[in-house]
Amino acid sequence: MSQVRSEWRACRVPGLEEPYDTAHLRIFYPARATGSDAERLTGVIAADAGRAPFPVVVLLPGINVPADSYRWLAVLLAGRGFVAVTTELVGELFGGSRGVTPGIDLAACAPGSYGTRVTTPLIGAVLGALAEPAPASALAGLLDLERVLLGGHSAGGTVALQSAAHVPGLRGVFTYGAHTLVAAALGHPPGTVLPVGARVPVLLMSGEHDGVIAASTDRYGTAPTPAADADPVLRTFHEALADAGGAHAWVRVAGADHFTFCDPVDATSARGFLESSGADGDGSGSGARALIGRLVTAFCAAALPRRPAPADTADPTDPTDSGERDAYGALLAPPHPGLLRVRRR
Repeated sequence: MSQVRSEWRACRVPGLEEPYDTAHLRIFYPARATGSDAERLTGVIAADAGRAPFPVVVLLPGINVPADSYRWLAVLLAGRGFVAVTTELVGELFGGSRGVTPGIDLAACAPGSYGTRVTTPLIGAVLGALAEPAPASALAGLLDLERVLLGGHSAGGTVALQSAAHVPGLRGVFTYGAHTLVAAALGHPPGTVLPVGARVPVLLMSGEHDGVIAASTDRYGTAPTPAADADPVLRTFHEALADAGGAHAWVRVAGADHFTFCDPVDATSARGFLESSGADGDGSGSGARALIGRLVTAFCAAALPRRPAPADTADPTDPTDSGERDAYGALLAPPHPGLLRVRRR
């Protein structure tokens, strides 16, 4: 029986100081149970090898957002034939405090340095760990690291966008509540939008009621654009991305806030106190989150190249051969229910 299972790994992140240099990874994958004694005794269920090799989606977290907040999306992606990886790295934050971080390298964001390297060493560390031989893993020999997608929430989305040009095998980037406006304190002119150099499709998603982004605008100085176009995510879409013939998209999700992307939301950390209420009127955001999930899975399928197949026959186990590819365009087409605004370029 096909299902989603997960395994754990850990990896060192170069450039960080002990003990804050270890990231814990949870790797979600399509599995197929056989009912064997080995499964019963160990709890390990083999990957569904008939659907391999699996494309890989790396999910990067927001500041102080635990990895389990993204499990819902990782499970959804794994059910569609991807391997999805959540990360939890506890390290230094702004001002010397410690917390969950996507591993932001502020020096790589500074003038003269930006664009020359990734702005987080976490991405390379995760992909390196996945590439290492792991004979005991259910995924040994089944990963396709030439078909990689980056996803990120908040600061995790920002470093995904900033780093995308330097990630081997990258096929696309999706983010929620993320942008590339840079803090003026790093030495850039106020209101600077850092470019996204990668030549891959990008999906930028933002919520109608994002209290966190609204409360953070003073970091970036005075934006040179009119107030109506000053939204940092929309500015990123217009100013940071080169035209790609409609491959890039920006959407605003009705009723959603900054933490609609998370389930559960940990109210003991991060900045959820800046939000008013979730979508759906009950604070749950479940309807908006379900739409975000459909957008993400459809985008990932559409961004991937088809796997070669004899006589180009359809392969229902390959996410690029599923209805998800066509579903992405359908979700973005008018009247696109649940989305207040959609733009493509």
